[in-house]
Amino acid sequence: MPFIDVKVAGPLTKDQKEKISLQFTATLQEVAGKLPESTYIVFTEVDRENWAKGGKLLSES
Repeated sequence: MPFIDVKVAGPLTKDQKEKISLQFTATLQEVAGKLPESTYIVFTEVDRENWAKGGKLLSES
């Protein structure tokens, strides 16, 4: 049972999540032989002020 945890800074649209889900699921099926119905994907959208890179909040970039 593949489990993919996608974390992104800021929001994604429903359409973007659907496209990402389809592509990740297809890749696991093609490369690893995993059944699409056994693949789980969770999206975590993190507010840019709660994510930092290089000592700076992304909201400040």
